[in-house]
Amino acid sequence: MTTTDLIGKLLQVGLALAGFSAVLGLIFFFVDRAPKRGRDVVQLLAFLLPAMALIAIGLVYPAIRTTITAFGDKAGNFIGLDNFVWMFTQPEALITLRNTVVWVIIAPAVSTIIGLAYAVFIDKSRGERIYKVLVFMPVAISFVGAGIIWKFIYEYRPAERDQIGLLNQILVWFGQEPVLWLQTEPINTLMLIIVLIWVQTGFAMVILSASIKGVSIEQLEAAQLDGTNAWQRFRNVTLPGIRGGLVVVLTTITIATLKIFDIVRTMTGGNFNTSVVANEMYTQAFRAVEPGRGAALAVVLFLLVLPIVVYNIRVLRQQKEIR
Repeated sequence: MTTTDLIGKLLQVGLALAGFSAVLGLIFFFVDRAPKRGRDVVQLLAFLLPAMALIAIGLVYPAIRTTITAFGDKAGNFIGLDNFVWMFTQPEALITLRNTVVWVIIAPAVSTIIGLAYAVFIDKSRGERIYKVLVFMPVAISFVGAGIIWKFIYEYRPAERDQIGLLNQILVWFGQEPVLWLQTEPINTLMLIIVLIWVQTGFAMVILSASIKGVSIEQLEAAQLDGTNAWQRFRNVTLPGIRGGLVVVLTTITIATLKIFDIVRTMTGGNFNTSVVANEMYTQAFRAVEPGRGAALAVVLFLLVLPIVVYNIRVLRQQKEIR
């Protein structure tokens, strides 16, 4: 492209922007001269329409296309519920669903419990900020980065060679044989779950720590005057006071767990029976060239996430009404 062509393109872009600005100026000019009620409606539409258009293009349309694809084969022919039947009957698909259930049962609960315990024990202690930073740091790491870090920790070398994996090196120091952590069932799935717990515990700790600080001091002091011990105060005063925070943490981590892809893909690629729904969705759609199966998995994943989102909204709405 010559300099003249570049200048011409820039002029075209400038004229297009100027024309767009002129149209917007005319619209707002007439809006300002309109009656107040009509002006409010137009202003509301002007703010909402761009967002609604982006949601329709980026979310609604792809969701509809994915749902339609879930009922077709790789050639796009309608095959009914065959893809969903495959999902709930074939051994490899059932292993994927089983792993996803295991992830959802363990990861959110353990992350929340550890985060809550940590937030309670360091509350108002000396060096609280430093302790929080140390636990929160993994949250800043991407799931891919966390997967690579922990893959080195789990790295296996034969016993006669020097170990570069921290976990196997500890075993060797104690006279044990190194273990193929990521290839041995069922511990390989648990080892992957540990990575997510490591990342999400900091998030749980920060949210719950803020919730704990919002608990009424007067209620805690009144409970103490009544002769309650620390555990009774925590169970009867603190826990009810942080219910909203607990719901947010549990639902957020559960949704992140259902969608987990990066850790599995980075560390095992879904091999050795470690695949989960999101990873299998990618594998079927792009590796096995079975877009129908991949879309069916995506639809099931959406149906699993939807009740959690609805429950979260209901609880937050109830909390708002109480306030």
